[in-house]
Amino acid sequence: MRSINRIILHCSATPEGRQVTVDDIRGWHMSQGWDDIGYHFCVYADGSVHRGRDLDKTGAHVYGHNSDSIGVCYIGGVDKAMKPKDTMTEMQDIAVLELVKSLRLIFGKLSLHGHNEFSSKSCPSFDVQDKYKFLNEQI
Repeated sequence: MRSINRIILHCSATPEGRQVTVDDIRGWHMSQGWDDIGYHFCVYADGSVHRGRDLDKTGAHVYGHNSDSIGVCYIGGVDKAMKPKDTMTEMQDIAVLELVKSLRLIFGKLSLHGHNEFSSKSCPSFDVQDKYKFLNEQI
C-alpha cells in the first residue's frame, strides 16, 4: 500500500440536482485517456458513498499531489448557470464527515484539503479549511 497523508475534496462541477454516477465520471476521465476514474470515492446527493479507483492505486485528481492522497468527489459544485456554488446536501456533508472519520481509522492522521488549495480552480466550490476547520484541528 502506498503512503497516504491527506484527503483532497473535489466536486464533479455538475449542476445542482443533476444525477451523476461513478461510471459517468469514469467515462469522462477515460475519454481523456486516463486508465480509470481519477477519484477514489464519490459522494452522491443522497449521501451514499461509492468506490472509484482502488485505494492502492495513485489517484489522478490533483496534478503533483496524487501519490500521497485520497481523492473524494461530491456530486455537484455549480449552479444552473455553471457558476461555482457549494451545492453539498446535508446528506453529502454527513457522508464526507463519516468518510473522513473512517479513512482516519484506517490510515491515521490524514489532513483534509480542497482541490483549490493546490490549483487555481474553484473546485470544490468552497473553502474546505473554513467549512471543515474543526476536522483538521482534531489531528
